[in-house]
Amino acid sequence: MKRPAVDLATCTLCMGCVEVCPEVFSLNDAGYIAVAELAAYPFDPVTEAIKYCPVDAITWEEA
Repeated sequence: MKRPAVDLATCTLCMGCVEVCPEVFSLNDAGYIAVAELAAYPFDPVTEAIKYCPVDAITWEEA
């Protein structure tokens, strides 16, 4: 299974991923983007979040 991953060192906290795919991405209490723990990730919304990330901080990785 593939899951989205966020490179926190690259992420600029633009919040685009949260706007596009809030069921997967959120801002955690520490102020970083978090990826929800899901049994399966919605391909199209996550791919859209990847596409719109201005610094390419989001990728798919093998879980």
